[in-house]
Amino acid sequence: MKSKINKILEDISSKKEELITEYEKAKEKYGFNIVWKKIIWKSWKETELKRSRKSVWNTIFTAEIREILSIPFIWIMLFPALILDFCLFIYQNTAIRLYKIPLAKRSDYIVFDRKQLAYLNWIQKINCIYCSYINWLFQYSVEVAWRTEKYWCPIKHARKKEWFHDWEKHFADYWDAEGFKETFCNIEEFKKLNK
Repeated sequence: MKSKINKILEDISSKKEELITEYEKAKEKYGFNIVWKKIIWKSWKETELKRSRKSVWNTIFTAEIREILSIPFIWIMLFPALILDFCLFIYQNTAIRLYKIPLAKRSDYIVFDRKQLAYLNWIQKINCIYCSYINWLFQYSVEVAWRTEKYWCPIKHARKKEWFHDWEKHFADYWDAEGFKETFCNIEEFKKLNK
């Protein structure tokens, strides 16, 4: 019998599906489509977006001093991110494969579509590529960690937390020792990913 917590987590998953449907509707509303991961704008929309573009000079000369001073501290994070990316590759191709857990596909998480926005100048596009890489790399690493947690530690937490992940609906309730025995090192839920 499913706990009330599991039912709520399933409702959250359902809402995510609803959100995907709304994104599909937005494509028509805002005049674009996605073909082979490339954004294709309707010609009227692309022209409209280009008119909204801020010039590079305007971007540089209207930047606040705190924004300029923060640049090296933001970009220095690229180096540990690249190391994390490499380590995730090694981890997934060793430990995750040994556990027979399907690999989290990097391409599902690291998305570079903002560079296709006609209203961004080249400085803004570079910054968007950087932000996309760093933020989605962290999301990708969290998914790898969650899959590991699902395999080794499938127990819900007792204390309140700010975030819940999709695998948690397959975790044993905190107080459920028998449920833990059933879910520990269980890869049945992972097999459903390939279907």
